[in-house]
Amino acid sequence: MGEAPRVLILGIGNLLWADEGWGVRAVDQLHRSYRFPDHVKLMDGGTQGLYLVQHICAADVLVVFDAVDYGLEPGTLMQVENDEVPQFMGAKKMSLHQTGFQEVIASADLLGHKPAEMLLIGLQPVELEDYGGSLRPLSRARIDPAIDIALGYLADRGILAERRAAPLGDAETLASPEMAIALYEGNRPSPEEACRTADIRFLVPEPR
Repeated sequence: MGEAPRVLILGIGNLLWADEGWGVRAVDQLHRSYRFPDHVKLMDGGTQGLYLVQHICAADVLVVFDAVDYGLEPGTLMQVENDEVPQFMGAKKMSLHQTGFQEVIASADLLGHKPAEMLLIGLQPVELEDYGGSLRPLSRARIDPAIDIALGYLADRGILAERRAAPLGDAETLASPEMAIALYEGNRPSPEEACRTADIRFLVPEPR
């Protein structure tokens, strides 16, 4: 019987920019809702870019959750596999983390340790230009269907997850506890208290 494949389930994105943080929120919800075998690692990749190389190189199977702007209907879920993953993420760059992640995969390939199988579960975001904002309701509603896609993909490879009797609490989030979604949404200032797009002093020039 062969050795179990090493699996990395990765969420990438920036939690501070509304739907840009969808990938991190999705993998965190997966972590809090399901228990995996020891050869499966779940990780908040944030915007770390090349710092993720060692983790990618150590994986035989890579599953990535990310918000990807491909000009589709907001809330659309996309599934991209294997060599199409870096090409898809580079088709329309939305933020620096996507460029960084392309470089991660290319670096892993050059090192001879690119994962044998890769799956990108991408969400067409609803809103990005909202600094300090959180997931839009439609994007949040697409997390469970995205998780189902990942679970099905892994099950096809004999990798089964066990649903937890009760979800883990906020303190056991993959991100820092301060960024747990309930705490983040409860403590952030309103748009009226803090401009979410830019400092008003730069939006309205002073009269000469």
